[in-house]
Amino acid sequence: MTRQDNKLLHWGLFILISIIWGSSFILMKKGMYAANGQPTLSAFHVAALRVLSGGLVLLPIAIRKFRLIPASKRWLVVLSGLLGAFIPAFLFCLAETKIDSSLAGFLNALTPVFTIVIGVAFFQSKIIKRKIFGVAIAFSGMLLLFLANDDLNLQYLSYAGLILVATISYACNVNLVGKYLKDIGSVNIAAISFGALAIPSLIILLITGYFDLPLTQSDYVYSTLSSVVLGVFGTAVASILFYVLLKKAGTIFASMVTYGIPFIALGWGILDGETINALQVVGLTIILGGVYLANK
Repeated sequence: MTRQDNKLLHWGLFILISIIWGSSFILMKKGMYAANGQPTLSAFHVAALRVLSGGLVLLPIAIRKFRLIPASKRWLVVLSGLLGAFIPAFLFCLAETKIDSSLAGFLNALTPVFTIVIGVAFFQSKIIKRKIFGVAIAFSGMLLLFLANDDLNLQYLSYAGLILVATISYACNVNLVGKYLKDIGSVNIAAISFGALAIPSLIILLITGYFDLPLTQSDYVYSTLSSVVLGVFGTAVASILFYVLLKKAGTIFASMVTYGIPFIALGWGILDGETINALQVVGLTIILGGVYLANK
């Protein structure tokens, strides 16, 4: 394959991953609400279906690769799944019961910033002035996003705060994998961690009464399919594609997916009738500028 072909492959993967992950936020919303806007599944149902379907798709890989993981690190692989998929899935869905999917996509862009902060605070990463400056800029953009909301109140801030906790969870996972699981294949980590989480996800569906719902009705079929698509593509397929991009193009190029995701989420939000004001767009731009400086 020529260098030009490699570039086309890298950009193709970049665009595809941005579209899939950027569409995840609207799929969460569609999982909780029918096409007419009536609530159907709960946030717990959607999150559990997402993790369960993603885990089932990756389960064959997990079964084949499980023995390749050193026994002393298997619990770390499961912890990686909890931090990188399970906990954020529930936090994002809970947050989207009160805030727009596009705003959720905006705040998700803070993940690289928290990765740097967590790395410096707990994983002995080096402090560089440019990184500190970038973090400060990104946080100022986040504050502007909050202030740009027309209905700013304590409930809104608390639910938006759930997304910040989710991005911190993502950041902890990135640092955990980078420090302790570097010698284990990325696809193996994803497959085994997601596969292990399929069982607790099924238990949550049983406990929360998902199987007692009128699942044959069209609205519930619509929401269930949205949740399953979210899990299969937004979790399983996108994770594998991202790791392929990471291996082929390197960490810097792969990390740039962070810049594409919010704009896809923004586009879906507008198409779905969500209101986006100019200050929110400015806030997103400032966040992305800070992320760029912090990761340059």
